Amino acid sequence: MREIVLDTETTGLRFREDGDRIIEIGCVELINHVPSGETFQHYINPERDVPAEAVAIHGISNDKLVDKPVFAEIADAFLAFIADDPLIIHNAGFDVPFLNFELETAGRPTLSFERVIDTLLIARQKHPGGGNRLDDLCRRYGVDNSQRTYHGALLDSEILADVYLELIGGRQTALSLTAHIDGGSEKDGPAGRARPRPGTLPSRLNDAERHAHRAFVDALGENALWNGYSTAD
Repeated sequence: MREIVLDTETTGLRFREDGDRIIEIGCVELINHVPSGETFQHYINPERDVPAEAVAIHGISNDKLVDKPVFAEIADAFLAFIADDPLIIHNAGFDVPFLNFELETAGRPTLSFERVIDTLLIARQKHPGGGNRLDDLCRRYGVDNSQRTYHGALLDSEILADVYLELIGGRQTALSLTAHIDGGSEKDGPAGRARPRPGTLPSRLNDAERHAHRAFVDALGENALWNGYSTAD
């Protein structure tokens, strides 16, 4: 199964009201929930200034974008990479409308929310009342985000790929099985080895069943193999 983890960086929060645009797209390909090593990343010229408050978050300044392609120039490559596969996005309610605005402006087909898996919604269901930002989830699940001094679309997609695996239980299941095998449980004894049974289990046969079996064996004759295993009544 192929899935695409996706993130964007933008000039701001409102594309319609303030004319904000996407300035970076980052995607990570997952095969059976595991990163394959295939990625898609582009910086994009927004054809407008990047406000200082946005630069403080993602570190992407006007100087870094002036020679980059506009969205329409990378739209086909982007759509080819994501194909028709599910999109894993943290807070899809922000990224998808931005992407659809850019795609529509470029004359390309837009994305359906039906193909989107929003990890923020999954996190809120699993951890109601808890912090569910990407950094919060990294701390919760022990995912290394030490390189995240700034937000970055590709880096955040790589981190989200690890968080997504935790949210759907993939890594937790593996850890649980390993702990059980290596460490055992209280009833299994040290190192998970089965302890010797302290005594023989009582027979579950009643007297009528034992007599019926004895009669059956006797009917087989004195050379029947069962005679070597049967005990006297």
